[in-house]
Amino acid sequence: MTRRLILTGAFITLCLGVAGVYLSSSPANARIPYTDVSQIADGQRVYQQYCASCHGANLEGEPNWQRRDVAGMLPAPPHDPSGHTWHHPDTMLFEFVKYGPKHFAGADYATKMPPYEDVLTDSDIWAVLAYIKSTWPNEIIVRHNRFGDK
Repeated sequence: MTRRLILTGAFITLCLGVAGVYLSSSPANARIPYTDVSQIADGQRVYQQYCASCHGANLEGEPNWQRRDVAGMLPAPPHDPSGHTWHHPDTMLFEFVKYGPKHFAGADYATKMPPYEDVLTDSDIWAVLAYIKSTWPNEIIVRHNRFGDK
């Protein structure tokens, strides 16, 4: 009986451990690793390759980013503190990059930003977000962290 209890306990512990790893690595429960130097460096590289052409080499975005252009498209917003990136929870930012703006705004939404789910890995997306967040001043990071994942 004691051996059976030990084996049952070990099995339950193993299952909880596997579930914990799965849940902590899933996008719905992940957090931007903005203090991880390796992630920040990877994110800066990926950002420069895939994001800087629209969002700016220094995260400054395109001019007049809050006004639609003649084609009805919004220019790329800044990801520095002057933009609204930090106004959104981590999971939303991840999904916005992975699935594109239409994921939130609907299929008929006019946008130049494509989804990156077939271009970047989940790790690449989290790294880009780490790079972006690591550039924000501490007071913006503190405010962003308060959002949690509502």
